[in-house]
Amino acid sequence: MKRSLYIIGGITLAISMPSHLLAQTTQPKDTTMNRTVVVEQEYNPDIMDASKVNVLPKVEEPTVSKKEVEYATTFFPATSVPAGLMRPYTGKEIQPGTTPGYVRAGYGNLGNLDILANYLFRLSKKDKLNVRFQMDGMDGKLTLPYTDGEKWNAFYYRTRANVDYTHQFNKLDLNIAGNFGLSNFNFLPGSVNSKQKFTSGDFHAGIHFIDETAPLRFNAETNLLMYERQHNMISENDANTAIKETIIRTKGDVTGAINDQQSVTIALEMNNLLYSGYTKNPSTGDEYFKNYTTLLVNPYYELNNDDWKLHIGANVDLSFGFDKSFRISPDVTAQYIFSDSYIVYAKATGGKQLNDFRRLENICPYGELPNAGTLSSWGYVQRPVDTYEQINGSVGFKASPYPGVWFNVYGGYQNLKNDLSYFALDSDNSRSDFYLSFIHDNTDNFYLGGEISYDYKDIVGISAKYTYRNWDSKTEKYLLAVKPVSELSFNAHIHPISALNVNLGYDYVDWEEIKLDDNSSMSAINDLHIGANYNIFKGISVYAQVHNLLNKKYQYYLGYPAEGFNFLGGLSFRF
Repeated sequence: MKRSLYIIGGITLAISMPSHLLAQTTQPKDTTMNRTVVVEQEYNPDIMDASKVNVLPKVEEPTVSKKEVEYATTFFPATSVPAGLMRPYTGKEIQPGTTPGYVRAGYGNLGNLDILANYLFRLSKKDKLNVRFQMDGMDGKLTLPYTDGEKWNAFYYRTRANVDYTHQFNKLDLNIAGNFGLSNFNFLPGSVNSKQKFTSGDFHAGIHFIDETAPLRFNAETNLLMYERQHNMISENDANTAIKETIIRTKGDVTGAINDQQSVTIALEMNNLLYSGYTKNPSTGDEYFKNYTTLLVNPYYELNNDDWKLHIGANVDLSFGFDKSFRISPDVTAQYIFSDSYIVYAKATGGKQLNDFRRLENICPYGELPNAGTLSSWGYVQRPVDTYEQINGSVGFKASPYPGVWFNVYGGYQNLKNDLSYFALDSDNSRSDFYLSFIHDNTDNFYLGGEISYDYKDIVGISAKYTYRNWDSKTEKYLLAVKPVSELSFNAHIHPISALNVNLGYDYVDWEEIKLDDNSSMSAINDLHIGANYNIFKGISVYAQVHNLLNKKYQYYLGYPAEGFNFLGGLSFRF
């Protein structure tokens, strides 16, 4: 009985004991030296090397860090470097705080002239207007090739003026631009024409969808391109033989997004070519140039992720009227990235190349347009058919094994239908009645090449590129005389101090070994050049360029000499 009473009493005492005294029996009291703390913290780990994720661009070459805007000061005389096409100039946004205006003016031996002015008006945050003017050329005596030191009073001046306006909507950019071009030059002594003038102008209006996240995107533009050749043929009665070409070019594309990485696009381009002026033979009524229309349809699929970029499509080209044709060529690109900085790629492209007046000037401004007959029938002028690139396929490998170093090796094959080129016509192996005639033939070539570049901070930049081509033509072997076989270029940029920039370059082009009547093949281009730019005051710089330091004799166009040792210097202003 007593034992039961003891048990009941003990249970009662335990229940009535304060909870804090009970806790003391299970955990010792905290002291200054011994304290228990319970902490609850949200889990938020750091990702190691997070900055390395997707550092390598998927397709494009790696970009360099932004730096202060530096305007180009390189000058290329019109007779030393082939005159490029006049393209619509688009004013680009520049870093905040940079000066919107730039003016450059220089002069050198052999009448070398260099003038450039550009100003970007920031009308508002969404409106920008860019105005640009440029003029360059030369006027001096040059030694003619294949002669005993015969001199030629050569001149070639090009003038370009451009206006470009852009308004940014929330999801669209509206772009309106106008361009003007003028080329004045003379032919060799004894040529069928003594002087020539090309006048060009165009108007562009387009809208560009800039919201890349939208499921459906589109772009559309229209262009009116006008071009006039002052002399296009020989006329016995000295009639005005000027001919005008007008192109109405309409382009557009629609893109539908499948997901964040895949999309499908359909692109269209239509060209309406119209001719006026001296387009008919006044005696026979035969048409020299006929109006016609071309249409390009380009559907393609794209995949773009961390490792792959695929572009799979086709170019479908149709022509109506003159040069009726229907052709299909590939439009495929595949690139794979591995180990962050190594790219293996393959591509196969093609498509129509319009042989309009702009392209004729780019191939050879001195070329005439006779038919393939004798000199007595030279006056019959006809437009050449368009060139078609059936395929241009290549494979290559790009890599950056060390920071700042990039190299690219590649090889491929190109096939051209009606490849347009030119060769010399000379009735009696003299310079009387000398002219260059455009011709065309099917050609193909295998090519191999490589390029490498290295940049060390903003102090030194070096790049080199080499391409070898093996050309073949079935019937017109003379056409290959102006085809490059070996092309080598080297450029070095040195920025030793903040105020000084030095550029050193070398260009070498070797032509196909084709004998031209009693004359040898074209001499290889061999241009060693150097230039420098020095800031003497804030916004004011002095610059100088020297070309053909080795004073070599070579040609960019068959029979037309390039300048020997030549220099140019001047001042530039930023404001």
